[in-house]
Amino acid sequence: MKTYAFGVDVGGTTIKMGFFTTAGELLDSWEIPTRTEEDGVHILEDIAASIDKALEEKGISKLDVEGVGIGVPGPVGPDGTVFRCVNLGWDVFNVEQRLSKLTGLNAKAGNDANVAALGEMWQGGGKGYQDVVMITLGTGIGGGVIIGGKILAGVNGAAGEVGHTPMFDDEPDVCGCGKHGCLEQYASANGILRTARRWLEVHPEVDSPLRGMERYSSKDIFDLAKEGDEAALAIVDETGKLLGKGLATIAGVVNPEVFVIGGGMSKAGDILLEVIRRHFRPYAFHAVRETEFRMAELGNSAGIYGCARMVLS
Repeated sequence: MKTYAFGVDVGGTTIKMGFFTTAGELLDSWEIPTRTEEDGVHILEDIAASIDKALEEKGISKLDVEGVGIGVPGPVGPDGTVFRCVNLGWDVFNVEQRLSKLTGLNAKAGNDANVAALGEMWQGGGKGYQDVVMITLGTGIGGGVIIGGKILAGVNGAAGEVGHTPMFDDEPDVCGCGKHGCLEQYASANGILRTARRWLEVHPEVDSPLRGMERYSSKDIFDLAKEGDEAALAIVDETGKLLGKGLATIAGVVNPEVFVIGGGMSKAGDILLEVIRRHFRPYAFHAVRETEFRMAELGNSAGIYGCARMVLS
């Protein structure tokens, strides 16, 4: 094993880059803009140039670098083929081969949610475990599955799409994926607002500060729940019930040691973990009821950690 590795997390606006030891220590991190013009043709070129510049500044040879891992916002096949990244302007091509040619380094590619899960397993909330499912509760619900210390990507790189677990057949509104009744429509940071509006409509007799707010966020709901507000507690409980049910389904399929909960909504803390855990157990198959739940620890750096870790395997 060589001494160093790069982790590169490509977003629609910025590209996060990290320079690591292969033991898992982050030595340096920085960002460069994501140039999506001309169908994103410059993105990999910019990454390669930034790697060359970093190595030159640090006086380190490429002979000491194990490789570069890259996470992208789209499905990635086992051979490194990207199956369209709409936000980047990319169609179908082998990102590993192209990045390796540009950098002269071994390159590994993965879906951004999957590599974040790998990062949390390596140096974050899932450290010490080999079978981890990470759930990111943000605008939507993302997920990544790690089995035996390796990403479970699926044949088209679409494994771990926890947010699109079907929950209700009679949902009239359309999910961003085009289906109806997906988990993220109710239990993401946006979904809990939908759940709140519907709950308040059905229970006009319950007074709550939420009714006096022109706009409120998922944080407002959790803060009020911590203060004991009846409506907020009921909304959080409904959200936890749906998440518990969805994760019980996942646990019955992949049987992880631990669920790691991340994303902006995870800042709610223990109240969120407790309500998910409480509803998970009744829905879960008996052999998986003791699955652990932990908070993610790496925040927005999880992706670069996971990308670096990909290279090592």
